[in-house]
Amino acid sequence: MRDMIEVKRVVEAVEMAEGAGARVRRVFPNQHLRHVDPFVLMDEFTVEPSAGFPEHPHGGFEAVTYMLDGAFRHRDDLGNDQIVSAGGVQRFTAGQRIVHAELPGSGDTSHGLQLWVNLPRTLKKVEPAYQPVPASQIPEADEDGVRVRTVVGAGSPVELHTTVRYLDVVLPSGRSFEECIPSGWRGLVYVLEGEIALGARTLQRGQAATFEEGGRLEVTAGCDARFALIAGEPHGEPIRLRGSFVR
Repeated sequence: MRDMIEVKRVVEAVEMAEGAGARVRRVFPNQHLRHVDPFVLMDEFTVEPSAGFPEHPHGGFEAVTYMLDGAFRHRDDLGNDQIVSAGGVQRFTAGQRIVHAELPGSGDTSHGLQLWVNLPRTLKKVEPAYQPVPASQIPEADEDGVRVRTVVGAGSPVELHTTVRYLDVVLPSGRSFEECIPSGWRGLVYVLEGEIALGARTLQRGQAATFEEGGRLEVTAGCDARFALIAGEPHGEPIRLRGSFVR
């Protein structure tokens, strides 16, 4: 049996304003945590119909936007103009440069997670690209109330230049969830609802636990809970975030 994963640290997401009237809980980078190689940034965002992220440029990374509620519209200088609703994913590869806007796609509040994944130095100038994936194409398994959606990973059509496993897990009170993380991978667990335990560490809504080595990850729900498990193979390269570009 593989060793249990050791939690490196527990951090609190920091609430802040972003874009034009949007609010985010920034898991990283913030004063508590800089980066989790290969991941550059992670936000839980809440955007009212009157707010959004007006046109702006990006470069040097890929972004995965996973919708929890509402809908989000992506418009870019490649000619894409798409709306993805709850349960769906939008992925863009900034590469050498992309200019885009992200705005509510309906009259409801848009709520989701955005994850920035670093591109290795050899791919920093790759051509920009965009991929929308509707909720119906995201693999989902439900066993006795434990629901697991594979946002990125085996069976998911979401394509990245970095090997990543990204799960959305709904865990009823008192139940446990196990996942084996490959050796050498780094990642985190972020609580969206309720309370969970990883060994002796307890996490509540808006908290994340990071790990820096693979192994057996076991999560137990103290009450009905929902969390994101995100792990990936690190590039082992410096992450230099400069505004909306990763150099």
